[in-house]
Amino acid sequence: MTLEIAGRPVGDGHACYIIAEAGVNHNGSLELARQLVDIAADAGADAVKFQKRTIADILIAEALIRPYTVPTSLGATYGEHRERLELSEADFYALADHARVRGITLLASAWDQRSADFLDRLGIPAFKIASADCTNLPLVEYIARKGKPVLLSTGMSDLGEVDEAVATVRRHNDQLVLFQCTSTYPCDNDQINLRVIPSYRARYRCVVGYSGHERGLAPSEAAVALGAAVIERHFTIDRTMIGPDHAASLEPTGLQRLVRNIRNVEKALGSPDKRIMDDERRVRERLAKSIVARVAIPAGAVITADMLTVKGPGSGLKPGMLPLLVGIVAESPIGEDTLVPAEALRWRRS
Repeated sequence: MTLEIAGRPVGDGHACYIIAEAGVNHNGSLELARQLVDIAADAGADAVKFQKRTIADILIAEALIRPYTVPTSLGATYGEHRERLELSEADFYALADHARVRGITLLASAWDQRSADFLDRLGIPAFKIASADCTNLPLVEYIARKGKPVLLSTGMSDLGEVDEAVATVRRHNDQLVLFQCTSTYPCDNDQINLRVIPSYRARYRCVVGYSGHERGLAPSEAAVALGAAVIERHFTIDRTMIGPDHAASLEPTGLQRLVRNIRNVEKALGSPDKRIMDDERRVRERLAKSIVARVAIPAGAVITADMLTVKGPGSGLKPGMLPLLVGIVAESPIGEDTLVPAEALRWRRS
């Protein structure tokens, strides 16, 4: 279960692919968007992701003119609000150049077919499909046909709808990252359902990720431990800014900590093979136990259980071997309160 995004392997056996989701937290400002690219690059994220919409293609006229007076609104109507949150095509080309300079991959969610076509021309290496469009199978199919990796979020969808979306992608494209996601902003911990991650891995046999909107960092870090190969988190310059996603976003130091903590979790996950680590050997010798002579055992004596005990250090015979020594004839003397020598296991039995 692996694929590549801009030449970077993603999936089993590779470092978690971390997407810093700038989204629309630029508030329509190219300068702010450039700063978000810088923040993501400085934090060590693999990619920085924005969103691209053709507003007239995704909302009916009535929705566009509906008054929109919530505290996070940037316009008098919902249409004005959404238009304020869009970057121009020229802005995106500028961002792509800036991302190349900063050495970070630029990604974007395509919310409609015209936006998908533009992002394809822009040269993005993978397409993100937002949770809002998981059930929009015509758009899912349109994007899957382009042959690039599809990163599909599944918030607001039930399992049957996820099945349909996955099948739609796979009719045209086997490069799929499927994200567990709960689309509330911010999301309470009891709504996150991280156990969906291993369920997705088993059910769909694809690369699985987690797109989080929670407060704090722990759920995203736990997602990595549960098998998420891609993590996506919103970030912003300032969580108090006006706009729809700032409050559910990480600030720059939070993004830095998230990247650092994920890398530490990956180190901690390590290998599935249980073995003694090199650095443990000295500790084991000092703290573990060995078989010790409780009393002086002269040569020729038949060793009995009451002649033996268990004490440190752990450099001698393991305590589990104690029954093997009972009934053996000592070929050489063993001093009181000393380790029973390993060769005792080869002495003859009485």
